This record gives sequence, C-alpha cells and structure tokens, in this order.
Amino acid sequence: MSDVLLSARTALVTGASSGIGWETARLLAGHGATVLVHARTAAEAEDAVERLVAAGVRRDQLVELAADFTHLAEIAVLAGTVVKHYPALDLLVNNAAVMAPERCTLTDDGNEVSLQVNFLAAHLLAKLLRAPLSAAGDARIVNVSSSLHRTASMNWSDPHRAKKYSRVAAYAQSQLALTMDTRDMAPAGSGITAVSLNPGQCDTALLPLYGRTGAPAAEGAAAVVRLCLPDTELINGEYYDGGDLAPTAAIAQEERSQRRLAKLADQLVAQA
Repeated sequence: MSDVLLSARTALVTGASSGIGWETARLLAGHGATVLVHARTAAEAEDAVERLVAAGVRRDQLVELAADFTHLAEIAVLAGTVVKHYPALDLLVNNAAVMAPERCTLTDDGNEVSLQVNFLAAHLLAKLLRAPLSAAGDARIVNVSSSLHRTASMNWSDPHRAKKYSRVAAYAQSQLALTMDTRDMAPAGSGITAVSLNPGQCDTALLPLYGRTGAPAAEGAAAVVRLCLPDTELINGEYYDGGDLAPTAAIAQEERSQRRLAKLADQLVAQA
C-alpha cells in the first residue's frame, strides 16, 4: 500500500530493469512517487514496468525511458526528454552499473565501458538535469556506489587502463570516480543534495565481483530509498553505508582530486 512520503514527487532511477534498481523503483512508487523507469532498451523498460505493475504499483505512477549508456548521445537524449516533460525533478538515483569485461573494452565514444556506464553517465546526467533538479527546491541525487571504491586508485594518465588492464581495478575505479564526483553534482546554491552509498553485498548481476552469496536486492534498495526520503537528514557530498555515514577512500575527500576528476569527466563526455 502506498504512503505519502513522496507524493507529488518525481524520481528518475537508472538501471531500473532488474536488481537494486527495479526494487528501488518499486519502493519509491510505494512511497507515492512518480518513477521514471530507465532501462537500456525500450523493450527492457516496458518489461520492467509490466513487472512493477504485477507487483502492485499503479501504472500511472510509472514512465518508461530507454537509453544505452554505452552511447553518450543516448544519455543526452534521455536527459533532454526528462527536461522537456518534467520541469522539476525531485530525485535522481544513479544506479546503472555493469561489470568491467575480461578485456579492456572501449565504447564508441572511446571510454572504457565500465567507466562510462558506471560513472560518466551519472556525471553527464547530473549536469544535464541540473535545471529540473534545482527547480525542485530540495532535490536529492543518490549515487549507488560500492565499498570496492576504497580499494581503487585513479589512473590519471590512463583512465581507460588500456596499458595495464584489470577488470576488478577498472570496476573499482569507476566506483571511486562516482563517489569522488558526488559533491560536484550538487554545487553550493543549487538546492540539490548529493550523496553516495554502499547498498551492501546483494544478489545482483554484479555479485561475482564480490563473492558467491548476497542479500536480496530488496535489502540494498531499502538502503537506497532510505536516503531518498525527506525525513532522512543527509550531509551533502558524503558517503553512506546503508543508512549510516561511513569513511571513504582518502582521495575521495581531496578537493584537488575532486576538481581534477570533474575536469577529466567533462573532457570525456564533451562529445555528447
């Protein structure tokens, strides 16, 4: 049954076709939000919405959106659609993520695929959606990151890791970048609060990177949604483990590194 905590609010959830993203969409709708359900393809978005309706969500609370995040141009089109139809956007949940493949794989835009899908897409969306997020007055951006970011390092000279590639290092770097970039997504005076979080080790498509067993995806989604609720106080730019503040990798708190990353990210998405 729906409650009214998020009544009259609109949320965009990326990567909402399965796992934590799908469960997050379901829970946000349960709190009364209109949810923009993003998936890689239109067919996947339609299927996700059908399953949400079957799970008890009202159809008029759901909007299907499709964009393949391995193409920057599709991310830009997605953002343009949201801006056109939703002058105020209350929540942006950057959840879409992929495992880095066994071999270094570049997108058509020239970026390592996990770096683009897991980080650059969120960076670009936060910039392109700043107007509707600011218009909402008290919007929140929640970046679904990972505890693996603490094991990562930024390869500034070779961010695509083409010279010395490791799928775990590439994935961890993408999560570190997402965590580091969080504060830049909500500049002072924007009316936006941005945070990142570790939703816990859950049974999703990413589980093989962490281990063999994980909690139900609904548990990870509950941690995400907790940070979306207006009665949960957040500190801008911080990292949460579940519902609690948690330490990040030291580099994620370095302002110089944050500025360096924002500049690099802007360069990598410039052609979108």
